[in-house]
Amino acid sequence: MNRDNGGIIGDGDYRSLAEFRVQIRRYLHFSEDLARRSGVEPAQYQLMLAVKGMPEGRVPTISYLCEALQIRHHSAVELVNRTEARGFVARFREAADRRLVLVRLTDSGEQLLAALASHHLMELRTAGPTLVHALESILERHRV
Repeated sequence: MNRDNGGIIGDGDYRSLAEFRVQIRRYLHFSEDLARRSGVEPAQYQLMLAVKGMPEGRVPTISYLCEALQIRHHSAVELVNRTEARGFVARFREAADRRLVLVRLTDSGEQLLAALASHHLMELRTAGPTLVHALESILERHRV
């Protein structure tokens, strides 16, 4: 049943949206704090995760990273520069098209990412049900 009352948003909708946002921010705060405590910028962790977690059929170009991280080209280049300087990623040229520059994780980047991802998955096992409940609350209020 559609409970949006013809486009009118009720108090429960605001509460559900606010709770969902709180849960997302808690998880993001956890993620950012963990990255910093591990000696890496949160954006560098996100970059490494984007490279490692790329969808099948995609290649880790700067353009792809812009899309995945929702940042501008110059920001992606600077982020890759900083992460490369730390030794977590490296650039290389595509064999088939030498003009195409790709980004890959280094061994130390792989190790750091594995450790961080493990902690993130543990956190999601704990906090995930609350986050899912908050999202389900929004969706349930507007089921067709």
